[in-house]
Amino acid sequence: MNTSLIEIRLKRITFEAERISSFDFVSADDRSLPGFHPGAHIDLHLQPGMVRSYSLANAAAADPAYYRVAVQREPDGRGGSRWAHDKLRVGDTLWATAPQNDFPLDECASCAIFFVGGIGITPVLPMIRRLDAIGREWRLMYASRSHKETAFTEELRRIDAGRGRVCHFHDSEPGQRLDISATVATLAQTTHVYCCGPTRMIDDFLAATQARNPATVHYERFSATQQAAMEGGFDVVLHKSGARLRVEPGKTILDVLLDNDVTVPYSCCNGVCGSCRTGIIDGQADHRDDFLSDEEKQANQSIMVCCSGARSKTLVLDL
Repeated sequence: MNTSLIEIRLKRITFEAERISSFDFVSADDRSLPGFHPGAHIDLHLQPGMVRSYSLANAAAADPAYYRVAVQREPDGRGGSRWAHDKLRVGDTLWATAPQNDFPLDECASCAIFFVGGIGITPVLPMIRRLDAIGREWRLMYASRSHKETAFTEELRRIDAGRGRVCHFHDSEPGQRLDISATVATLAQTTHVYCCGPTRMIDDFLAATQARNPATVHYERFSATQQAAMEGGFDVVLHKSGARLRVEPGKTILDVLLDNDVTVPYSCCNGVCGSCRTGIIDGQADHRDDFLSDEEKQANQSIMVCCSGARSKTLVLDL
């Protein structure tokens, strides 16, 4: 087992909303868990070949007593959420990465507004707790399908404490749809805006904030906006060993690397987390991810091997 992984034990499962449960993990050997900042996630190794990223929902701390993740059961997903809901039991042990953060909170902003859809509330909970702790202004615009599908309502009520900072929007109720564009239009340019939710919400958010200072705009996607490159028909050359691997149709670069016992970090397999970022020595990538910026894609110096392919017949990777 990779020694960089942490062995954790499931201590508690809590029903949070319809199809959503939270899972609290403690250290399996009573050692201290690595600390984390708001917005961080861990990668859970649910079973061989099944690694999933989950945001941490408990209050950020330098020495946390536990890690809490929330999982929404997706019947038509890739299987990770179904496995977690159907197979995980209190007392089970798993391996996980130390917390990583691709969605950090800017604590210097005097005011922050959060636009959240469904399970996207997870990374935002420690953010608003932190902003409360340091005396910053914030508001939460929380959209979900219905009241019964809204997670962490009691916790949010306690955090809000009657201040009116938490606004709920339920798509199933007339006149309750969240209008991101109208809300953003009322905000001062110095206000930092955050979004975590499904693809459509992120797209609406980016359209509404395109005229704002990019330094004040923060978001995290659940999944990529493009299909993974699986057309195949090219070779991958490993620069360090010289090995040449054929990527056949129906396979991603990551599939081929793993099939040939090439060790490479990976997590989401959707091109959004950045875990599998790999350097390019030569060749032209077909970028399908939502992690690299347009400038980084144009520079063609790295590739997300989980979802991107090649426009050239050969792609030489820094592996």
